[in-house]
Amino acid sequence: MSTDASTGAEGPTVDTADYDEMLETLDVAIAEARRKIETGRIRDPEREKVRCKQWRSLGYLINVRRQVANDRDLQELAGEVEALKEQYEEDVDP
Repeated sequence: MSTDASTGAEGPTVDTADYDEMLETLDVAIAEARRKIETGRIRDPEREKVRCKQWRSLGYLINVRRQVANDRDLQELAGEVEALKEQYEEDVDP
């Protein structure tokens, strides 16, 4: 997401390392949510409601992780495409 193709304007950039850090944080949160869901005993309906909310939270975290991973991959691909464009232009215009 370095440039807007229609206007040529520079857009916000995020370092791939930032994505890796976000993914690590999400992995920890997912593991903790999973641990809480799997280790608790259900003794009353109120705790069952809490566990259902924990499952929803876990699903949300997994979805966010998928989105961050996709964003990271798209940014890496954009960089590769930009490098290929520059290489092509160098080869065409010697």
